[in-house]
Amino acid sequence: MALPTPAPTPETLETAPQVARLGRRLGALLYDSLLLVGLLACAVMLLIYPYEVIVGRPYPYDEPLHQVLKQIYLLAVVVGFFVYFWTHGGQTLGMSAWRLRVVRDDGGRLSARDALGRLAWAALSLAPVGLGLWWCLFDRAHLAWHDRRSRTRLVVVPRGR
Repeated sequence: MALPTPAPTPETLETAPQVARLGRRLGALLYDSLLLVGLLACAVMLLIYPYEVIVGRPYPYDEPLHQVLKQIYLLAVVVGFFVYFWTHGGQTLGMSAWRLRVVRDDGGRLSARDALGRLAWAALSLAPVGLGLWWCLFDRAHLAWHDRRSRTRLVVVPRGR
């Protein structure tokens, strides 16, 4: 049986972190998207150049197996990017620039499982034209679908922290 949660007092409301609004979320998403484009370009070069040097022929762009393997590799790079940053400080570089941090609902740091869950729900949430993200405009707590489903939230980091 779960214990009832105490009603918030004015002191706890003042110290509770503010949930990020849509504008900050989009700003951080734009920053991280630009960073990911550069990271993925480097990842492709690190895949193709060694292949051509070791094998001695151009990378087979038109072979289905190589295409699938390359897509899996690039997906692993994206997943690794978010899981690493979210589990080591709770911020990507874009989130840091916009003073955002991802935390669990209880305020704790994300585990790798939490980060993978948030990333999976975010992908599903953003797939239908970003509807899951736009939902935070209508949600009373300003949470997106993936925030609710993954039991995490994006909070604003106070200045100076």
